Amino acid sequence: MKTTFQYPAFLQKGDKVTVVSPSSIIEPDILDGGIKCLKSWGLKVSKGRFVRGKYGNFAGTVQQRLGDLQRAMDDPDCKAIFCSRGGYGANNLLGDMDFTKFREHPKWLIGFSDITALHCRMQSEGFASLHAPMLKHLIEEGANDCCNQAIHDILFGINAQQRYVCPGHALNRSGKAEGIIRGGNMAVWHGLIGTPYDINPEGTILFVEDVGEKPHAIERMFYNLKLSGFLGKLSGLIICLFTEFEEHKQLGKELYPALADLLKGYSYPICFGFPVGHVSMNLPIVEGAQVQLKVTKKEVKLIFE
Repeated sequence: MKTTFQYPAFLQKGDKVTVVSPSSIIEPDILDGGIKCLKSWGLKVSKGRFVRGKYGNFAGTVQQRLGDLQRAMDDPDCKAIFCSRGGYGANNLLGDMDFTKFREHPKWLIGFSDITALHCRMQSEGFASLHAPMLKHLIEEGANDCCNQAIHDILFGINAQQRYVCPGHALNRSGKAEGIIRGGNMAVWHGLIGTPYDINPEGTILFVEDVGEKPHAIERMFYNLKLSGFLGKLSGLIICLFTEFEEHKQLGKELYPALADLLKGYSYPICFGFPVGHVSMNLPIVEGAQVQLKVTKKEVKLIFE
């Protein structure tokens, strides 16, 4: 794959992987079911010491969660780190993550939502990672789910040049672009603006999603990106699924049309409703991959090189 970010080695049957809980508490049945699924892939599954931890709404204190993540990062035998769930708390860990041993033995980091913070930290060190559904999706959607199959195939190097073809949207702006795909949860990433873990917009195809955010809060974040000049430097924009909110009259229109109006001044391709988010159809995205984005009103093609 052509990219400026380093890819960890692809997995093989018999490889050791580690499940950690860097954010919120994970339900025991989801944890156990997810581990069973990973074992069915032929993987040897290790668990962080505090993967079942509880400290308020967190899966442990900052020191406990960081310790589990750091031990997995440092373990030369571990080939991938699966985050059990998101929620909130990953940003607590960013400043104290040590990549000294990780650079000697890079490994995949898998998760989405609050795990966006960890993806941004990985990219700040030059490593690709996998924005993808977590344990709950693995057990609820089953082995035949296309997203679960895509996670497996990406990690095992079965389909190195992943290609997604999705239905278009009336608000799409047609065009073609090439760049590095980066992004994730809008609110989590937006909270890292101005830090060393922010996203460089130049040469980036940005993808964003969120859950439970009010439309005016989403629009406010986009205005920040517009007024700062960030949006003007992008190569392309993928607006994914914003879910679990109530449309109301504060914007004067629904969310997607409001964002389309805000984005009228840019010439790069933009697509709406791409299937990434807090939904069952949540396509895995290799953060840091070189991709081609082809957008029309009829369809969207995202091709990983």
